[in-house]
Order: sequence, then structure tokens, then C-alpha cells
Amino acid sequence: MRYQITGKQIDIGAALQQHVEDSLSSVVQKYAERPTEAQVIFSKSAHEHVCEVTVHLSTGLTAAARAQAVEIYAAFESACDKMEKQLRRYKRRLKDHHKDRTEPVELMGGASYILAASDAGDDAEPETLQPVIVAEMETQIPSLSVGEAVMQMELAGSPVLVFKNEGAGRTNVVYRRDDGNIGWIDPNTNG
Repeated sequence: MRYQITGKQIDIGAALQQHVEDSLSSVVQKYAERPTEAQVIFSKSAHEHVCEVTVHLSTGLTAAARAQAVEIYAAFESACDKMEKQLRRYKRRLKDHHKDRTEPVELMGGASYILAASDAGDDAEPETLQPVIVAEMETQIPSLSVGEAVMQMELAGSPVLVFKNEGAGRTNVVYRRDDGNIGWIDPNTNG
């Protein structure tokens, strides 16, 4: 597995890098078949260290965990524990997903935009209806079943996932509702 361990405006020593590789590889190897890449990013938020861990699996799914603590090692251990819990929870489904799928998850490209928040108060009229684009990025849209999309959304800790529904061939959306349930949007192509 390939590791990318970085720090945002903080120095990451060799001992921490080795600890991250050893701990993360034992967790991921236990629950996931053939992980391909792991990204670990350390940063600082006020007086706490933040650790974000993302693991890309050979099945095309991605698992993510985030934690913060006063000590940098404690932040990593907490994120690693969250990752282990996610992978343990989905171990059987991850293996079933890999067994049923003969080809890796197909990805199609898409554009992702970040729009500026409105500066004016709620009572003020906007000058234009066109939003200001702050950033423009490329994104990948996976081709998954609805069940795989829900599992991917939960593994990544995302509130929403846009995907191409393998069964229908259309772009769909799954999202976490305020009541804790999962919503699924499947556009009607009949008009």
C-alpha cells in the first residue's frame, strides 16, 4: 500500500510517519482486501491537532475518518480507531462487494465548483442571480449500485454522494436526511 503522510504547516517527524504506517497497515489489512493508497493529513486547529485519514480500496470504495486531540499521536490514534470501526462494520459488505464485482468501479469525470457565500444580509436584494465561483475542480463520479453508493457515502463520512446508477444508467444522489435516514434521488426520465 502506498502512503502519503503530510502536515499542513506542521513538521511530521520520521517516528510519527513510521507509527502511522505500522498502525494503519495493521488495521486496514485486517478488514479490507488489497488497499491501494492511504492519505494521512495532520494540521493544527487552535490548540488541537487534527488528523484526517483517507484509505482508497481496490474495490474503488474510499473510507475516511477525522479526529482531533491536544497531542498529535492521540489525534492519529482516534482517527485510526474510527477507521477500524468503519471497516469492521462494513467488512462483510466490502468483501461481498469485491466478490460480486468483476471489474473495478468505473469513474467518470465531472466538474465541482465552490460558490461564494452571500455577503449581504437576509433583507438585502442580491445584485445578480449569478453566483460567484470561488474555485473550480475536477471530481470523479463512480458507477455503483444504490447499496454500494450508500456504503461509500457512510464509509467516507459524507453527507451526500452523486453517482451513476449501474442499474438505470442515470446520475443519482444519495444523502443523509436530518432524521438520520438515507434519501435517494433517482430522476424520472419520462418527463
